Amino acid sequence: MGRFVILVIDSCGAGALPDAAAYGDEGANTLGNMARRVGGLHLPTLESWGLGNLTEIAGCPPSGAPRASFGTMAEMSRGKDTTTGHWEMVGIVLEKGFATFPNGFPPELMQEWLRLSGAPGYLGNKPASGTQIIEELGPEHLATGWPIVYTSADSVFQIAAHEHKISLATLYNWCEAARTVGKKYGIARVIARPFIGEPGKFVRTYDRRDFSQPPPPGTVLDLLSQAGVQVVGVGKIPDIYDGRGIARSVHTEGNADGLRKTEELLGDLGASLLFVNLVDTDMLYGHRRDPAGYARAMEEIDRALPAIASALRPDDVLVITADHGNDPTFPGSDHTREQVPLLAYSPRRARGSALGVRESFADLGATVADYFGVGAPRGRSFLSQVAA
Repeated sequence: MGRFVILVIDSCGAGALPDAAAYGDEGANTLGNMARRVGGLHLPTLESWGLGNLTEIAGCPPSGAPRASFGTMAEMSRGKDTTTGHWEMVGIVLEKGFATFPNGFPPELMQEWLRLSGAPGYLGNKPASGTQIIEELGPEHLATGWPIVYTSADSVFQIAAHEHKISLATLYNWCEAARTVGKKYGIARVIARPFIGEPGKFVRTYDRRDFSQPPPPGTVLDLLSQAGVQVVGVGKIPDIYDGRGIARSVHTEGNADGLRKTEELLGDLGASLLFVNLVDTDMLYGHRRDPAGYARAMEEIDRALPAIASALRPDDVLVITADHGNDPTFPGSDHTREQVPLLAYSPRRARGSALGVRESFADLGATVADYFGVGAPRGRSFLSQVAA
């Protein structure tokens, strides 16, 4: 038993799911459309591992002998958000999606939140792009001290506040209150969105925190914890699972920091699950519809992979995947309903195998459970096609 590493490239979709039209996402393909828009990607490591075998990616052709096992995973749950995707990875398939609020939150919810949080008031309360709404309402926020509340097509209650106007402790307390109120309204996640700067030059910071509803008991993470297997969550992973089953949490300041800390952790960790989320592809480039930035982020990840792979021990397994899509060439600023990549690298194997289209993200959790010898709530393990 060695280390199992999951690198989630947040929002790195690999083509629309069959039901994408029901979400308004027919034709979405984060990797394919982004690569075509920028004139091709340079991803030598991911190309050699079989990324180009999953969907047509300009500059990243299929490999005749991929070094990693390769396939895609379809999302069985209803939804296309971070919580839904990550929960399904550990065995929780949602038959009913979380509540969304296309017209903003109802007055009774907001009044209950004000009473519980003690916030002086609020601005916004509408679906919006995070960067756009702080530019729109940031000056009024600085004048009044009222937080900016907004949502998106996902089940999120987002609270933005300037760090020099509202302390992080206060912002986080307001978010805790919103999570308490939001539970009965079916809201998956509350996100603290601190920012700094001046009007016209506001910048969001990495003091962001996610306040998720706790997943139901019995996830793969719970089973690992009960079996004494250490789970290390890097980036926003601990927040997504509300700390459930996470033995150690590692904060990151963006993808470069997350990749560096992943390599460092591999130098010290014993048998464990190392679960990493790389958020910049989603937060900085997918939502902001920036294909060039997305391409640079993918190339940054590719450059970091050889060092991470070299830090693996013979019995380790490294899986690269995503939690949903966020096609930066698509209209709007919301996630897209897509299948996600599945690349599984084993130092012992000179060549990977085809994993096909997995019917659920839960297959990843089942594989982790199989690796560590614990039961899985659902899903079909592909460990025999990955480990030597």
